[in-house]
Amino acid sequence: MHAVCIPFPIQGHINPMLKLAKLLHARGFYITFVNSEFNHRRLLKSRGPHSLDGLETFRFETIPDGLPESDVNATQDITSLCKSTTHTCLAPFKHLLSKIRDAGAPPTTCIISDGTMSFTLDAAEDLGIPQVLFWTTSASGFMTFVQYTNLKDKGYTPSKDESYLGNDYLNTIIDWIPGMEGVRLKDFPSFIRTTDPNDFAVHFVINEINRAKRASAIVLNTFNELEPDVLRSLSTILSPPIYTLGPLHLLTKLELQNNESGLRAMGSNLWKEETECLQWLDSKQEQPNSVLYVNFGSITVMTANHFLEFAWGLANSEKQFLWIIRPDMVAAGETAILPAEFIEETKERGMVASWCPQEKVLAHGAIGGFLSHSGWNSTIESISAGVPMICWPGFSEQPTNCWYCCEKLGIAKEMNREVKRANVEGLVRELMDGEEGKKMREKAMGWKKKAEETVGAGGSSHGNLDKLIHQVLFPLREDY
Repeated sequence: MHAVCIPFPIQGHINPMLKLAKLLHARGFYITFVNSEFNHRRLLKSRGPHSLDGLETFRFETIPDGLPESDVNATQDITSLCKSTTHTCLAPFKHLLSKIRDAGAPPTTCIISDGTMSFTLDAAEDLGIPQVLFWTTSASGFMTFVQYTNLKDKGYTPSKDESYLGNDYLNTIIDWIPGMEGVRLKDFPSFIRTTDPNDFAVHFVINEINRAKRASAIVLNTFNELEPDVLRSLSTILSPPIYTLGPLHLLTKLELQNNESGLRAMGSNLWKEETECLQWLDSKQEQPNSVLYVNFGSITVMTANHFLEFAWGLANSEKQFLWIIRPDMVAAGETAILPAEFIEETKERGMVASWCPQEKVLAHGAIGGFLSHSGWNSTIESISAGVPMICWPGFSEQPTNCWYCCEKLGIAKEMNREVKRANVEGLVRELMDGEEGKKMREKAMGWKKKAEETVGAGGSSHGNLDKLIHQVLFPLREDY
């Protein structure tokens, strides 16, 4: 059994794909993991020159992403990446499959690619092998992408003019999506907010969803108990079977607990982790749930003004915090410089780092809340740790994740896009000390328990991994 796994080449898609690859390797698969050349260089820089040597049966390969050469240690432009991977990556991917075969590796028996890298379907069909599409979104996020064609046909996108992109129109409730009652236009992935009938992102999403119907199966990093209504609706809309394997980080940790240490240690962070923050959190052990974790993910870019408003909101809240500030987090041409007064005022209760091992941070007993961009990896990791959230969503399906956590799960509060320090201060105080914050924490702890149950023996995600392998990836093995 040989699975070739290829993520969309950005941090938030590489992480869960590597976890899925590790799970399959633990079940006996030979793995070829395909990164872009650009990200391969970044990984070697962040993790060391031998970090991707892998195991004899877990190999890393690369293909070009088709974009100009660059040594910048930052995420490439997402639209450019989507265009380039769609139009340039199939030929080098096919060439790589031939090279792998000629090098003496076991025959490729299945391809697992990111849902937005569906060009791989052509390669799988040429070889006559199963193709699984891994959509790294929530089920709700995936559903909103599935509905893009309906939104376009019903005239919701593109908008007639810029006035339709204001809150009055975006507050329109879309009442015809089963399992997502109460969802508003503003809660859909950000790409619909356009006046251009030829907008690339909208057409890209529609095309990828249409191609997904050709897949052997679709995998989602969620669990049945978390999004039951949406999952039931998706199963009636799409013909490929859907397998929920989340939370992937918990399932991977459980499956690999007795596995070789080299596989457990194999990482995928494109920025160098600053593990000193864990030692700082250890110093807060005697104050459970006292630290707010602040991280806006690997892509979010904000203005210098928003950056300062967040800073002073945190300072004025008088709460302890761990804030992750990427070097490229502030918009080009502006700088992310914390004022000396802020540093002096918060030096006893705040820590700033450029990147961190997030799963360990969220699982730490000192963490009591998470100010997040609502990316799905961050969201499901926070749910799994029982940590309530303040959401400041922006890109792609982040607004959908925010809506679901606030309205359906009751474990989060949304922050206005126009960041004001008083609003930041108030939300942080309420989350960390207020009555509503306590209720959200109780609900989050309930979801933590369910997340742990679903990856354990007899749990739905644990069983779905068996089914994915037995029913799709290697169906001929009757004694599995």
